[in-house]
Amino acid sequence: MSRRKTGPRRTPPPAPAVTPDTPCPCGLDAVYGACCGRFHAGTGATAPTAELLMRSRYSAFVVGDAAYLLRTWAPGTRPGTLDLDPGMRWTGLEILDTTDGTAFHQRGTVTFTARYVHGGEPGALTERSRFTRHDGAWVYVDGDFPEH
Repeated sequence: MSRRKTGPRRTPPPAPAVTPDTPCPCGLDAVYGACCGRFHAGTGATAPTAELLMRSRYSAFVVGDAAYLLRTWAPGTRPGTLDLDPGMRWTGLEILDTTDGTAFHQRGTVTFTARYVHGGEPGALTERSRFTRHDGAWVYVDGDFPEH
């Protein structure tokens, strides 16, 4: 009979740093600076669709940009503060469905699965997010967690 050795749980290596020239965490075929980074910079560029806002918000979680997350949250549902968990490492985004949310709409939904590692354990979060326009820009309203 063999014995399995147990030891301390290994902490996963830190996520690679996101720079303007690295691939964008949102999964689109672009570098961060030309993709979600331009929205995070706060220089006036806003996501033109609900899906791009969703992608940029995911990337904000990856890079730890709580200010952007709050700035792109609808005033009526925005929390006063946002404390991001430093132990959460986001590892991938998959867009499952979009409804409306283009330049021709005032509302839209994006259903996605975001993958992560927390405490050395992998996981996934699936959410159907609702978006609306506020002062002409797309903002996140809220979301629910559909069953698969």
